[in-house]
Amino acid sequence: MSPPGKRWREGAVVAVAFVVCLLGGWLHVDDTVAPPLVAAYPIAAVSSGLLLARYRAPVATTMATTACGMLVAPTGLLLTPLIVAPAVVSAYSLAVRSERRVAVAVLLPSAVLLVGFVPFFEADFSWQDMSRLVTVAASLLVAAVLGRSTRHRRAYLAVVEERARRAEESRDREARRKVAEERVRIARELHDLVAHQITLANAQATVAAHLFDTRPEQTRTNLDELVRTTRHALDELRAAVGLLRQPDDTSAPTDPAPGLSQVPALLAAFRRAGLEVSMHDDGTARPLPPAVDLTAYRIIQEALTNVTNHAATDSARVRLVWARDHVTVTVADDGEGARTRPERPPGYGLIGMRERAAAVGGTLTAGVRPEGGFLVSADLPLPAAGNAARRTDAATDSEGR
Repeated sequence: MSPPGKRWREGAVVAVAFVVCLLGGWLHVDDTVAPPLVAAYPIAAVSSGLLLARYRAPVATTMATTACGMLVAPTGLLLTPLIVAPAVVSAYSLAVRSERRVAVAVLLPSAVLLVGFVPFFEADFSWQDMSRLVTVAASLLVAAVLGRSTRHRRAYLAVVEERARRAEESRDREARRKVAEERVRIARELHDLVAHQITLANAQATVAAHLFDTRPEQTRTNLDELVRTTRHALDELRAAVGLLRQPDDTSAPTDPAPGLSQVPALLAAFRRAGLEVSMHDDGTARPLPPAVDLTAYRIIQEALTNVTNHAATDSARVRLVWARDHVTVTVADDGEGARTRPERPPGYGLIGMRERAAAVGGTLTAGVRPEGGFLVSADLPLPAAGNAARRTDAATDSEGR
């Protein structure tokens, strides 16, 4: 069922076409103006009423209104663009609703038939009458051109709306993807911070409990270390949670991210917790991009945390191998078995390390060593030596200025 607004619009089109058609009936063949003949009323009524079907059957409506127009001359009426107004309207609708080849196949014969029989029914036919017939035929074709223009404009607007809809959906997907990536990044950061600091605190508390009766002074020292560790854990946790603040929130923490320069302090903290850690450098160390620097630090931190949590050993080795285009970070231990309970669910440490390495364009492998123990090895990309030298020279020049 059509909505009320559309029914009113269709009724208005039929009424206007009927009135215009009757106005054309006031023009007579003898070039006089007088009330229309009786034949003008049924022609106007039938041809205008046929317009109600122009959307459902545009081809049939055009042919029917053209047939009504062909009855104008035989009934003694003057063929003008006004009296064939319903045919003009149906030609417009046909061009809007149908394909171009269908519109051409229907409208060209209709225009020819509409004016072709007029010279046989009008006496004293002249060149002036011929120009009138050309105008009648052209009115159908002009209406068709306007209809095609409307069809193209509607198609263009539909394409624009579809593109806008797809762009909006693409923006929504991109926003959801960025939110998911940010959630994973924050979760990874919190895991590294909490797992590391809680592991150190647990190890320090275990040592303090073990020495409580035999070496109270050492116990006090371990408890002081435990207090510092938990305080540092709270500070780092507060900094990580600050990532969730709004960008314009000036109270968000602005502490620099850790890097390889802080690895000695990290190893010292593990040594105080009872893990003997050694570190070796092979090759010439170079400054790292901030993201790679943070990734190397976090991999060492997480790998040593895993040694403390899972390996049945009290020693580990950290090694940095500097090549021309990458640095290899390895953390190895000689542990056998596991300290954790079998029912403990697996963590996300290895997953987080692989994600961190992949995020900066590197790779990470982890697994049991053939000679025993566990090995974590990450290859992280380095900037080209020439680029690094140019950046160093530029920084030196800027400082000199």
